[in-house]
Amino acid sequence: MTQLIEVPEWPCVYGGPAGRGKIRTVPEDFIVDEHLSFEPAGVGEHVFLRIEKKDENTDYVARQLARFANVRQRDVSYAGLKDRHAVTTQWFSVWLPGKEDPDWTQFESDNVRILESVRHAKKLKRGVLSGNSFKIVVREWLGDQEQTLARLEAIKAGGIANYFGPQRFGHEGRNVSKALALFQGMKVKREQRSIYLSAARSYLFNQILAYRITQQNWNQAVAGDTYMFDRSHSCFRSDQPDQDIIRRLQTKEIHPTGALWGKGEAGVSADALAIEQAIAGEYEDLVQGLIHADVERDRRALRVNVQHLQWQFINDQTLALSFTLPAGSYATAVLREIIEEV
Repeated sequence: MTQLIEVPEWPCVYGGPAGRGKIRTVPEDFIVDEHLSFEPAGVGEHVFLRIEKKDENTDYVARQLARFANVRQRDVSYAGLKDRHAVTTQWFSVWLPGKEDPDWTQFESDNVRILESVRHAKKLKRGVLSGNSFKIVVREWLGDQEQTLARLEAIKAGGIANYFGPQRFGHEGRNVSKALALFQGMKVKREQRSIYLSAARSYLFNQILAYRITQQNWNQAVAGDTYMFDRSHSCFRSDQPDQDIIRRLQTKEIHPTGALWGKGEAGVSADALAIEQAIAGEYEDLVQGLIHADVERDRRALRVNVQHLQWQFINDQTLALSFTLPAGSYATAVLREIIEEV
């Protein structure tokens, strides 16, 4: 029998939501626009397609593209998964060496539109995004408007805790429990294995972040921290924070990081290492499972800036939000500080 690992209500950083409401009443209430981190060259063997989809799963659209273009499924790729119950714009690539483009308009349907088609020399790889822009409408909102506006101002000024969103953990957090079953010998398909490993790493990271929030140092320097530059994956380590590090943290140029667990060096020392080792000690089976699965250890920023954050109460019961997040950060991490979803 699979051991169940509970996914808790991790702490908020601004006192918790001051209102509640419904998200995704209709797909148009949740709009996501994906931004590539580079400009396609215009020539090459891979066709890059910018597709708008509504109420469709990313992987499903990729499979349909492979069938339409008469290529293998592995010859179709995308940079990131997008919400199904939403209107999302994202990029796909199709490998067509020495072949003409099919008539992509014939692929379109009521829920799928081709917005752009351009050639490039290499396939689209996972994660090669600069970020995602969101437009979200909260309906049937009920709460303290003044406090909600204060939360939004605080987020704009101070950023948010860079939690992995609940979609990482599956229904009722079962992907984490399945990761533990995987480590105990359960046989799974390759794609499922990747999902479960990611869930385990994300769970441990969120636990580290939650602990640092309770200690009020999620956005502050701790001895031995490794820091990540804003909107970058580049890091540096410091045994003791100096005035320059403190200044750069205050201006949100850099952020403290937490472990994405796996094999390899810890990447932190002193107090920061003690925090991560304490969390690891509570979840030894997950930690050792990730190491034995040959997952490479990495770092993730504990804080993320919310860019271009704007809001408007359209009426007393409808709140409209728009903002941009870097790749890998979740809109749910913003929303959880503002509203309780019903």
